[in-house]
Amino acid sequence: MKILFLGDVMGRAGRRAITEKLPQLRDAWKLDFVVVNGENATGGMGLSGAHAKVLLDAGADCLTLGDHAFDQKDMLSFIEQEPRIVRPLNFSKTAPGKGARVFVARNGRKVLVTQALGQVFMKRPFDDPFSALEPVLKAHPLGGMASAVIVDMHCEATSEKMAMGHWCDGRASLVVGTHTHVPTADAMILPGGTAYLTDAGMCGDYHSVIGMEKTEPMRRFITGMPKERFTPANDEATLSGVYVETDDRTGRAVRVVPVRDGGVLQAAAP
Repeated sequence: MKILFLGDVMGRAGRRAITEKLPQLRDAWKLDFVVVNGENATGGMGLSGAHAKVLLDAGADCLTLGDHAFDQKDMLSFIEQEPRIVRPLNFSKTAPGKGARVFVARNGRKVLVTQALGQVFMKRPFDDPFSALEPVLKAHPLGGMASAVIVDMHCEATSEKMAMGHWCDGRASLVVGTHTHVPTADAMILPGGTAYLTDAGMCGDYHSVIGMEKTEPMRRFITGMPKERFTPANDEATLSGVYVETDDRTGRAVRVVPVRDGGVLQAAAP
Protein backbone atom coordinates (compact mmCIF):
# COMPACT_ATOMS: atom_id res chain seq x y z
CA MET A 1 0.00 0.00 0.00
CA LYS A 2 1.20 3.51 -0.85
CA ILE A 3 0.31 6.06 1.83
CA LEU A 4 0.87 9.82 2.06
CA PHE A 5 0.57 11.77 5.30
CA LEU A 6 0.64 15.58 5.08
CA GLY A 7 1.32 17.76 8.12
CA ASP A 8 -0.65 20.64 9.60
CA VAL A 9 -2.39 22.70 6.90
CA MET A 10 -1.75 26.35 7.75
CA GLY A 11 -4.27 28.94 6.60
CA ARG A 12 -5.11 29.95 3.05
CA ALA A 13 -1.61 29.23 1.72
CA GLY A 14 -1.78 25.66 2.99
CA ARG A 15 -5.28 25.08 1.63
CA ARG A 16 -4.22 26.46 -1.75
CA ALA A 17 -1.21 24.12 -1.88
CA ILE A 18 -3.41 21.12 -1.07
CA THR A 19 -5.99 21.93 -3.74
CA GLU A 20 -3.35 22.67 -6.39
CA LYS A 21 -0.89 19.86 -5.69
CA LEU A 22 -2.59 16.89 -4.00
CA PRO A 23 -4.66 15.69 -7.00
CA GLN A 24 -1.48 15.56 -9.12
CA LEU A 25 0.49 13.75 -6.42
CA ARG A 26 -2.26 11.13 -5.99
CA ASP A 27 -1.98 10.25 -9.66
CA ALA A 28 1.80 10.59 -10.03
CA TRP A 29 2.61 8.49 -6.95
CA LYS A 30 -0.36 6.10 -7.36
CA LEU A 31 -1.41 6.71 -3.77
CA ASP A 32 -3.84 4.30 -2.11
CA PHE A 33 -4.56 6.43 0.96
CA VAL A 34 -3.97 10.05 1.99
CA VAL A 35 -4.20 11.56 5.48
CA VAL A 36 -4.05 15.34 5.97
CA ASN A 37 -3.79 17.09 9.33
CA GLY A 38 -6.21 20.03 9.05
CA GLU A 39 -5.50 21.46 12.49
CA ASN A 40 -4.73 25.04 11.42
CA ALA A 41 -6.43 25.26 8.03
CA THR A 42 -8.89 27.99 9.04
CA GLY A 43 -7.05 31.20 9.85
CA GLY A 44 -4.35 29.21 11.63
CA MET A 45 -6.75 28.17 14.41
CA GLY A 46 -8.77 24.99 13.90
CA LEU A 47 -10.77 23.73 10.94
CA SER A 48 -14.18 24.86 9.71
CA GLY A 49 -16.65 22.57 7.99
CA ALA A 50 -16.31 24.50 4.73
CA HIS A 51 -12.53 24.18 4.73
CA ALA A 52 -12.75 20.50 5.67
CA LYS A 53 -14.79 19.97 2.50
CA VAL A 54 -12.11 21.76 0.47
CA LEU A 55 -9.39 19.41 1.75
CA LEU A 56 -11.51 16.30 1.27
CA ASP A 57 -12.55 17.33 -2.23
CA ALA A 58 -8.88 17.84 -3.11
CA GLY A 59 -8.18 14.16 -2.46
CA ALA A 60 -7.70 13.58 1.27
CA ASP A 61 -9.24 10.31 2.46
CA CYS A 62 -9.07 11.37 6.10
CA LEU A 63 -8.45 14.56 8.09
CA THR A 64 -6.93 14.59 11.56
CA LEU A 65 -7.18 17.52 13.97
CA GLY A 66 -5.31 18.38 17.21
CA ASP A 67 -5.48 20.60 20.27
CA HIS A 68 -7.31 23.27 18.20
CA ALA A 69 -9.88 20.69 17.08
CA PHE A 70 -12.92 22.73 18.04
CA ASP A 71 -11.65 26.31 17.82
CA GLN A 72 -14.05 26.69 14.89
CA LYS A 73 -17.37 26.10 16.62
CA ASP A 74 -19.15 24.61 13.62
CA MET A 75 -16.77 21.63 13.86
CA LEU A 76 -18.66 20.55 17.00
CA SER A 77 -21.59 19.54 14.79
CA PHE A 78 -19.81 19.03 11.47
CA ILE A 79 -17.60 16.24 12.82
CA GLU A 80 -20.71 14.23 13.70
CA GLN A 81 -21.85 14.42 10.06
CA GLU A 82 -18.48 13.75 8.41
CA PRO A 83 -16.91 10.38 9.31
CA ARG A 84 -13.69 11.19 7.44
CA ILE A 85 -12.56 13.52 10.24
CA VAL A 86 -10.66 12.06 13.22
CA ARG A 87 -10.19 14.12 16.40
CA PRO A 88 -7.72 13.26 19.17
CA LEU A 89 -8.65 10.20 21.22
CA ASN A 90 -7.81 11.91 24.51
CA PHE A 91 -9.18 15.40 23.79
CA SER A 92 -12.13 15.11 26.16
CA LYS A 93 -14.47 12.36 27.26
CA THR A 94 -17.42 14.47 26.08
CA ALA A 95 -15.94 15.62 22.75
CA PRO A 96 -18.00 14.87 19.63
CA GLY A 97 -16.66 12.69 16.86
CA LYS A 98 -14.28 9.73 17.02
CA GLY A 99 -10.59 9.46 17.87
CA ALA A 100 -10.05 6.37 15.72
CA ARG A 101 -11.73 5.15 12.55
CA VAL A 102 -11.26 2.38 10.01
CA PHE A 103 -11.31 3.48 6.37
CA VAL A 104 -11.30 1.58 3.09
CA ALA A 105 -8.41 2.60 0.85
CA ARG A 106 -8.65 2.89 -2.91
CA ASN A 107 -7.16 -0.59 -3.26
CA GLY A 108 -9.92 -2.01 -1.04
CA ARG A 109 -7.75 -2.60 2.02
CA LYS A 110 -8.68 -1.36 5.50
CA VAL A 111 -6.70 1.43 7.17
CA LEU A 112 -7.01 2.45 10.81
CA VAL A 113 -6.29 6.13 11.50
CA THR A 114 -6.02 7.37 15.07
CA GLN A 115 -4.65 10.44 16.80
CA ALA A 116 -3.50 11.26 20.32
CA LEU A 117 -2.46 14.47 22.05
CA GLY A 118 0.72 14.61 24.07
CA GLN A 119 1.01 15.95 27.62
CA VAL A 120 4.47 17.58 27.75
CA PHE A 121 4.50 21.40 27.34
CA MET A 122 0.90 21.45 26.11
CA LYS A 123 -1.33 24.32 27.23
CA ARG A 124 -4.11 22.03 28.47
CA PRO A 125 -3.85 18.87 30.59
CA PHE A 126 -4.85 15.96 28.36
CA ASP A 127 -5.30 12.34 29.42
CA ASP A 128 -2.44 9.87 29.00
CA PRO A 129 -2.07 9.18 25.25
CA PHE A 130 -0.49 5.76 25.75
CA SER A 131 -3.37 4.30 27.75
CA ALA A 132 -5.83 5.94 25.34
CA LEU A 133 -4.22 4.23 22.36
CA GLU A 134 -3.73 0.81 23.96
CA PRO A 135 -7.30 -0.54 23.47
CA VAL A 136 -7.46 0.84 19.92
CA LEU A 137 -4.25 -0.87 18.84
CA LYS A 138 -5.20 -4.06 20.65
CA ALA A 139 -8.55 -4.20 18.84
CA HIS A 140 -6.93 -3.63 15.43
CA PRO A 141 -3.84 -5.86 15.19
CA LEU A 142 -1.57 -4.90 12.32
CA GLY A 143 -2.00 -7.20 9.35
CA GLY A 144 -5.27 -8.51 10.80
CA MET A 145 -8.21 -6.19 11.37
CA ALA A 146 -6.30 -3.47 9.53
CA SER A 147 -3.91 -3.74 6.62
CA ALA A 148 -2.30 -0.49 7.77
CA VAL A 149 -2.39 1.50 11.02
CA ILE A 150 -1.54 5.21 11.11
CA VAL A 151 -0.93 7.06 14.39
CA ASP A 152 -0.82 10.88 14.40
CA MET A 153 0.97 11.98 17.59
CA HIS A 154 0.09 15.66 18.06
CA CYS A 155 2.36 17.26 20.64
CA GLU A 156 5.21 19.65 21.43
CA ALA A 157 7.98 17.44 22.81
CA THR A 158 10.15 15.44 20.42
CA SER A 159 10.93 13.03 23.26
CA GLU A 160 7.24 12.23 23.76
CA LYS A 161 6.80 11.62 20.04
CA MET A 162 9.84 9.33 19.97
CA ALA A 163 8.57 7.39 22.97
CA MET A 164 5.25 6.89 21.20
CA GLY A 165 7.02 5.66 18.08
CA HIS A 166 8.97 3.01 20.00
CA TRP A 167 5.90 2.05 22.04
CA CYS A 168 3.89 1.48 18.84
CA ASP A 169 6.72 -0.32 17.02
CA GLY A 170 5.35 -3.48 15.43
CA ARG A 171 1.76 -2.40 16.06
CA ALA A 172 1.51 0.50 13.59
CA SER A 173 2.55 1.02 9.99
CA LEU A 174 3.33 4.69 10.66
CA VAL A 175 3.76 6.90 13.71
CA VAL A 176 4.14 10.53 12.68
CA GLY A 177 4.31 13.66 14.79
CA THR A 178 2.41 16.86 14.08
CA HIS A 179 1.92 20.24 15.81
CA THR A 180 5.34 21.96 15.72
CA HIS A 181 5.13 22.87 12.00
CA VAL A 182 8.82 22.10 11.33
CA PRO A 183 9.75 18.91 9.42
CA THR A 184 12.36 16.73 11.07
CA ALA A 185 15.11 14.72 9.37
CA ASP A 186 14.69 11.39 11.19
CA ALA A 187 12.42 9.38 8.88
CA MET A 188 13.19 5.72 9.56
CA ILE A 189 11.75 2.25 9.92
CA LEU A 190 11.95 0.99 13.50
CA PRO A 191 13.02 -2.61 14.27
CA GLY A 192 9.43 -3.88 14.48
CA GLY A 193 8.49 -2.49 11.07
CA THR A 194 6.89 0.84 12.03
CA ALA A 195 7.76 3.85 9.89
CA TYR A 196 8.50 6.87 12.07
CA LEU A 197 8.98 10.63 11.66
CA THR A 198 9.13 12.98 14.65
CA ASP A 199 7.29 15.79 12.84
CA ALA A 200 5.75 15.97 9.39
CA GLY A 201 6.05 19.75 9.28
CA MET A 202 3.30 21.99 7.95
CA CYS A 203 1.62 22.62 4.64
CA GLY A 204 2.14 26.36 4.74
CA ASP A 205 4.36 29.34 3.95
CA TYR A 206 7.77 28.77 5.59
CA HIS A 207 8.84 32.39 5.05
CA SER A 208 7.17 33.00 8.40
CA VAL A 209 7.30 32.08 12.08
CA ILE A 210 5.82 28.56 12.09
CA GLY A 211 3.27 29.65 9.51
CA MET A 212 2.35 33.05 10.95
CA GLU A 213 3.25 36.34 9.25
CA LYS A 214 6.54 37.10 10.97
CA THR A 215 6.18 40.75 12.07
CA GLU A 216 3.93 40.24 15.11
CA PRO A 217 5.72 37.14 16.50
CA MET A 218 9.07 38.93 16.16
CA ARG A 219 7.68 41.99 17.94
CA ARG A 220 6.47 39.87 20.85
CA PHE A 221 9.81 38.07 21.16
CA ILE A 222 11.72 41.36 21.09
CA THR A 223 9.45 43.55 23.24
CA GLY A 224 7.46 41.04 25.25
CA MET A 225 4.28 42.92 24.28
CA PRO A 226 1.51 42.05 21.81
CA LYS A 227 0.19 44.65 19.39
CA GLU A 228 -1.83 42.78 16.79
CA ARG A 229 -3.34 39.34 16.25
CA PHE A 230 -1.30 36.65 14.58
CA THR A 231 -2.22 36.14 10.91
CA PRO A 232 -1.13 33.24 8.68
CA ALA A 233 1.58 33.98 6.11
CA ASN A 234 0.19 33.74 2.59
CA ASP A 235 3.04 33.33 0.09
CA GLU A 236 3.73 30.04 -1.68
CA ALA A 237 3.40 27.08 0.65
CA THR A 238 5.44 23.91 0.95
CA LEU A 239 3.54 20.65 1.19
CA SER A 240 5.34 18.78 3.99
CA GLY A 241 4.77 15.23 5.09
CA VAL A 242 5.87 11.65 4.68
CA TYR A 243 5.36 8.87 2.13
CA VAL A 244 5.19 5.26 3.29
CA GLU A 245 4.93 1.94 1.49
CA THR A 246 3.66 -1.05 3.46
CA ASP A 247 3.71 -4.81 3.03
CA ASP A 248 0.20 -5.96 2.08
CA ARG A 249 0.45 -9.12 4.19
CA THR A 250 1.94 -7.79 7.44
CA GLY A 251 1.10 -4.08 7.31
CA ARG A 252 4.69 -3.25 8.22
CA ALA A 253 6.51 -0.42 6.49
CA VAL A 254 9.03 -1.31 3.80
CA ARG A 255 9.86 2.24 2.72
CA VAL A 256 9.57 5.72 4.22
CA VAL A 257 10.50 9.00 2.51
CA PRO A 258 10.03 12.62 3.67
CA VAL A 259 7.92 14.79 1.35
CA ARG A 260 8.49 18.51 0.66
CA ASP A 261 6.93 20.04 -2.44
CA GLY A 262 6.92 23.71 -3.49
CA GLY A 263 7.74 26.84 -1.52
CA VAL A 264 11.14 27.68 -0.06
CA LEU A 265 12.20 24.34 1.44
CA GLN A 266 14.45 21.92 -0.42
CA ALA A 267 12.31 19.43 -2.33
CA ALA A 268 11.98 15.79 -1.26
CA ALA A 269 9.86 13.10 -2.89
CA PRO A 270 9.60 9.30 -3.31
